[in-house]
Amino acid sequence: MKLATVQYKGETYVAAKGEGNKLLLLQPAAEKLAGHTDYIPNDMLAIIQSGEEALAKINEVFEWTKRTGEFLLDEDEVTFLAPIPKPSKNIFCVGKNYRDHAIEMGSEADIPKHIMLFSKAPTTVIGHKEGIPNHSEVTNELDYEGELAVVIGKTGKAIPKEAALDHIFGYTIINDVTARDLQAKHKQFLLGKSLDGSCPMGPYIVHKSLIEDPKVLDIVTKVNGEIRQKGNTSQFIFPIEEIISVISRGMTLEAGDIIATGTPAGVGKGFNPPKFLKSGDVIEISVQSIGTLQNSVQ
Repeated sequence: MKLATVQYKGETYVAAKGEGNKLLLLQPAAEKLAGHTDYIPNDMLAIIQSGEEALAKINEVFEWTKRTGEFLLDEDEVTFLAPIPKPSKNIFCVGKNYRDHAIEMGSEADIPKHIMLFSKAPTTVIGHKEGIPNHSEVTNELDYEGELAVVIGKTGKAIPKEAALDHIFGYTIINDVTARDLQAKHKQFLLGKSLDGSCPMGPYIVHKSLIEDPKVLDIVTKVNGEIRQKGNTSQFIFPIEEIISVISRGMTLEAGDIIATGTPAGVGKGFNPPKFLKSGDVIEISVQSIGTLQNSVQ
């Protein structure tokens, strides 16, 4: 199951991807089937928090739609928002989780021995095909980072590694857009990582049942059609189970929380000379089994 949050004719809906490029608007279809508006929540966070009950109802609506053909749209008829347009808290981000990326940002001495964590504010989040502000008033070194992101589906604390995957709802794509000069100037990551519009996300959350093995997913980032990053989640220094376990040791992870798992080598700062983003640049991040997130710099 692939779920998105979209706008259609001025209204916001949670949609499920059908065959080809078809999208099913869940709330109006569910209302027609069940006769009332609250059969399926029209909010991604609420669906995630409802768990298996909501998923069962979505499947029921899907089967009904196959017979009627109602409430199906083409992808180009809607505007994609981020799957979770307003996260309830900062996005957790793992830094330097690929050996070659750690080296391109410094040297072998920069390969972390422990998980490196920072966060991005909820106001960074934008959707597929939405413009990334260039923020030329505060940065000259805007950079891209293509990443697999994990969406938590079950609240937990002190989650053991062997149970970590059970706490996942699904997976999505994030572009961890970064102002490298702010990152260096302030000697920490928050400001350089939290400029408005610096976390494109989506277009879909793919339920974990569709991802056979999250440990072997290809990740490719292109800028203006040029491949800049090419990696695989098998190259993680810290696997997803360990990331979830470490974060949750003293902090509760809640349903709907988002964790970006790190970026492969090939970021703009890693080139000599650097290849920072400029207005008009188009960034496409593709993750195997999930899709492609595309945004351009304004």
